[in-house]
Order: sequence, then structure tokens, then C-alpha cells
Amino acid sequence: MSSKNLLVELFVEELPPKALKKLGEAFAAALASSLKNAGLAGATATVTAYASPRRLAAHITDVAAVGADKPVVQKLMPVAVGLDANGNATPALLKKLAALGADASCVASLRRENDGKADILFYDSLAKGATLAEGLQKAVEAALAALPIPKVMTYQLADGWSSVNFVRPAHALVALHGNEIVPVSVLGLTSGKATKGHRFEAAVDPVVIADADSYAATLLKDGSVIASFAERRAEIARQLEASAAQAGANLKPIEDDALLDEVTALVERPNVLIGQFEEEFLAVPQECLILTMKANQKYFPLLDAAGKLTNKFLVVSNIRPEDPSAVIGGNERVVRPRLADAKFFFDQDRKKSLESRVAGLAKVVYHNKLGTQGERMQRVAAIARAIGQQLGAHVENSALALHAEQAAVLAKADLLTDMVGEFPELQGIMGRYYAQHDGLPADVADAIEDHYKPRFAGDSLPRGKVGTVVALADKLETLVGMFGIGQIPTGDKDPFALRRHALGVIRMLAEGNLDLPLNELLNVAAGAFVTVDGFKPAESALADFIYDRLAGNLREQGYSAQEVDAVVSQRPQRLGDIPKRLAAVRAFSALPEAAALAAANKRVGNILKKVENPVEAVVDNALLKEAAEIALHDALVDVVPLADAAFVTGDYTESLTALAALRAPVDAFFDHVMVNAEDPALRANRLGLLAKLHAAMNQVADLSRLSA
Repeated sequence: MSSKNLLVELFVEELPPKALKKLGEAFAAALASSLKNAGLAGATATVTAYASPRRLAAHITDVAAVGADKPVVQKLMPVAVGLDANGNATPALLKKLAALGADASCVASLRRENDGKADILFYDSLAKGATLAEGLQKAVEAALAALPIPKVMTYQLADGWSSVNFVRPAHALVALHGNEIVPVSVLGLTSGKATKGHRFEAAVDPVVIADADSYAATLLKDGSVIASFAERRAEIARQLEASAAQAGANLKPIEDDALLDEVTALVERPNVLIGQFEEEFLAVPQECLILTMKANQKYFPLLDAAGKLTNKFLVVSNIRPEDPSAVIGGNERVVRPRLADAKFFFDQDRKKSLESRVAGLAKVVYHNKLGTQGERMQRVAAIARAIGQQLGAHVENSALALHAEQAAVLAKADLLTDMVGEFPELQGIMGRYYAQHDGLPADVADAIEDHYKPRFAGDSLPRGKVGTVVALADKLETLVGMFGIGQIPTGDKDPFALRRHALGVIRMLAEGNLDLPLNELLNVAAGAFVTVDGFKPAESALADFIYDRLAGNLREQGYSAQEVDAVVSQRPQRLGDIPKRLAAVRAFSALPEAAALAAANKRVGNILKKVENPVEAVVDNALLKEAAEIALHDALVDVVPLADAAFVTGDYTESLTALAALRAPVDAFFDHVMVNAEDPALRANRLGLLAKLHAAMNQVADLSRLSA
């Protein structure tokens, strides 16, 4: 059985650049999977994906011309039905065999097997392995059907009557097993050896592929195309670094993986060129210039060693003329009006102060149940003022509270500027620049930009207290408001990014170690909605949501599920304490007494749960009768003050470590004392003793969660 390498290429018109990488990977993976399932490719076959703006291709090693025969087991019927008393085939069995292409001659070779109820007849046969032509036809059809196509288009074939659906019109199909063409037809095309190279710079047309293994080299030599997405990307990155060094000492291209992927999907023969624009445009905030160059022109701006934008940029061209001046000049002419627009927007926006724009927010709808952006701004400002007062040592007119309220009022005003209207990604960033132009305090200007932070996982937190307060207020207003109107995330649906907002609140409270109890924050935020019709406070559900996000986040950080459950189940109000609590739990778990105390704590909790009314942690010394309960009480008298004192100072590790002394008296108590004594007074006193023990053991964390 011959085994050779296989190459399949579909040549098409320009594919959508943002989807190209996924399309190439999906095409190769689906093709290989189908061939492996058909027995035509081995499990260890190497798959190489190729993707350029005008082609999807895959190279697969060790593909057989014919698949191996496969054993087929066919369950027929019970022996009692298929054979008569003399062991001869019944008409029902003969009919079944005929349907399978067999006859009475194979009756003697039928296999019998008991299925637990009766003896069953089985027919064993061999199915011929599929030919590569058959298997590849199905594989290509399946691969095309499974492509993650953003949008399908319908186009006519050459006959003028037929039409097909695909992401872009397809013009050629190559299918080579070694050097032999595999007959395959798809999208109105029949497979061959010919494809096309670079649209303008191919050395020959068409490009003929001699065999599967020469595909990439032939396309590069005769077609001027780097077929591999990864190799083309690496070549662009190399040229960007080299051109940046050529443009000036210490210059570097801006780092943007998404832009690099997109440009890789736009060119087949990359050629990086250096362009520049007038230095006067550098008076515009660099974020504006960078965004317009990246988003509109796909250029790579050049930064100096300090990260400051220069007036030079890099263009990734798809052609390599001997004299590139025309290409460079054309790109410079194209970018100039874009930068001029940005400068015009910036100049016009600064003619009005941010404060003068605030009134316009009353005309911008935020949510049909929660009112306008103006109403939302008032709620955020009220929440920010309250948080600022609390962090500002409860001083009503503290600078923190006043600046936080001012920043909250102005935070959304830049939504009404021309620059943000053109580039929504600059919201907050432009607000900071305009606040600086208006002469506002630096912490207010910074807060206007930072109140959106953290925008994504791993993003930086607000740089100052004012920014932190406004960011907390903004996210809490969103969370409380959406929960209050029933817009709670379900499954994968989270249209208002509430999970991201919750994680932002968690990070700011925990990493900033802020003295802000979570429940108080939720109550303050809910108070801002008292005038909103249809709003129903849902602080309890929202707290559950936040603690769920917190638990998931802590597990992602490497804490065990038991450690996280032990701490988070106690709903600590100061999230900044959680790292110390987790460290304390981990240290406690390493103690030799930990397992026994965790099990005892679980037992105590179960006992107390079975009592109808809540048990008070009160003990009458006169009712302590047994030596073991006296010993436990004495131990608690010694240990609890030590644990409480450490807890109050925030030394949670010391607080839990002090509990180790309770192991022996706790074990003795359960060995020698009957908690549910017949005497009601004795029973109540012993339950009170256990309640006191339970309270002492669960201040830092629920230690019962550590019990296996």
C-alpha cells in the first residue's frame, strides 16, 4: 500500500483578513481529521497549514492511496429467531443476510454471543478501505462546510447558470498525492496541479506544483508568495525591526499582535517601507495619531526609547518595486488627511470645556429602564462622593470626595466630542486631555481616563485614589443597576460585561487593600437608584455574583478549591484581607492538628444545624460536669483571647495557629461527653460550649471546608 504526502490548496479571491488565520488552521485541521477517520492518514501524520490572502492549503504526511480494510460486526437477530430446531436458517435470517450481500453459505460461520438475555447471531465481515479519491472528496467537502466563515457570499459559476456559496469566489483547486493528481471536485472546480502566484509579481502564470512537498518552495520561487501564515508573520516582524533601526537610533515599531496578524493576512510578499508625516501633527495626542494610523491605514507607528510617538511610521507593502519612492509617497499622501482630521477634531473639541458638555448627556440614552447618560452620571457622582467620604476619613467635604464627585460628573462628557465620536476607543483618554486643557486638577483629569480601568484581564488599575473611587462608583452603578432591572448574566450571555465589571471591583478592593466593606458599597450604590421606576434592589444576588467571580479568580491564581471555599464561604467584607486569610489557611493546613480540627469543626457545625433555634455561645460554668467539657472550656478561655487579639490586628496566621492547642480537648470532649444529654439544661449548656468553639474556629475561614 503506497503512502505519500498530500497537498490540497483552494485558490480564491481575497479572504477576510481578520478571519484568515482561523480559516487556514480550521481548513487544515478538518481535512486531516476526516482523512484520519477514513483510515487514510495515520494518527501521527504531520499537518502543516498554509494561508495567504488568496489561498487556503494543507500539507499532510503519510497519506495512503487506499485505506485499510475495516472489520465490520453486524448484529443480526436472536438464535431462536434466525435458526429453526434443526439449525437451519429461517427465512428471516436469509432475508437479513441477503440485504448484507451474503447468502446461506455463510450461516455456519455466523458467530454466536450471549448479550445477557439470549444468544445472538453476529455476521463478521471486512469492509474495503476507501480510496484516497473517495476519502479526499468527502474530506474537502466536510472541511469547507466546517470553516468558521464570518459571512457567506453566493456567486455564479462559469456556466452562467449554477451558483455556489462560499466566503469568496474560488478559482482553482490543487490536490496532489506525491506527484499524482487526486481527482476531486468542489465549488465547481476540478483538481489539478496549477495555481496562481502573486497578483503582480509572480515569475510565471500559472504556477505549476510538481509534487506535494515542493508546494511552499515553488510558490515562493515562481509565485513570489510566502504561503505559510506563520513564516510570513515572522518575516514581517523581522523587517519591522530592521526598518525601525534604519529609521533612527532607538526607534521601535509599536507592539500590536492583532495588527501584525491582520497585516500578515493582507500581503503575500511583504515589503516594509519607511514613511513620515509633518511634525506639526505631533501636537495632537499621540493616542489619536496612533489609532488613526493603525485602524485606518494598518501602519506601524514608530516610537522613541521613551515610548513617545515620532513622525515616522512603517508601511507593510505587498509589492517590491526597484524604486519604492512612489509607494512611500502615496502612503504619505493618504495618511496626511487622516492626521489633519484628527488635528481638526482636537482643535475644535478644545473650544468647549468638558463642563459645558455635561448638560448634553441628558439627551443621550443609556438604558430605556435606567434613563439617560445624564441621569447615570448623577448616580455615579453620588456613589463616588459617598465612597470618597468614607476613604477620606468620613469627612464630608474631603478633597478626595470633592475631586471624585467632580471627576464622576465629567467622566462621560467626552462622549459628546468630535474625536470620541470618530474614535470611540479614545473615550476617557480624550477626556483626560480636555480636562488638562481646562485647567482641572491632575487627579481629576487622570480619574476621567482611569475610571474605565481595568478594561480587561491584566489591565492596569487606576493610578490614584480619585480614579479608583470613580472607577468603583462607575462599575458599581452598572452592576447594581443591571441587577436591579433583572439584567443578570446567564450562561455565556453577558451583554453588559457585568462579569468584567465585577472582577474590576474585586481587583480594586483587593489589590488596593481598601477599607470598604462590600455590603456597604452595594447598599450605597443601591441608594442612588431610589428614584428609578421599576428598580428592585438585588444586593444579595449581586453579592453572590461577586463572590462567585472572586472564587473563580482565586482558583485561577493557583489556590486550591478547599482553600478558596474555606475563605470565600465566610463572605469577608474587606476583600483586601483575602490574600492574608488564604495564606493563613494554607499555613494552618500544614499543621499536624489541622485535619482533626477541621473534621471536628464540621461535626460541630452539623450538630448546631440540627438545633431548632439559634444557639448562643454562652456557657454556665456551674453546669460543666464532665472533666472533658471542663477541659475544653478552660482551653477556650486560654485560646480565644489569643486568637481574637491576633484576628483584630490582622495576623490571621497567628489567629489560626493558636487554635492548634484545642485539638486534644476537642477530641476528648467528643470521646467522653454526650452533647444531647437528657437534662435540657445540660444539653443547652453543652450546645453553648460548642457554639463558642464554632465561633472561635471560624473567624478567619470556615475550617470545616478543609475536611476531606
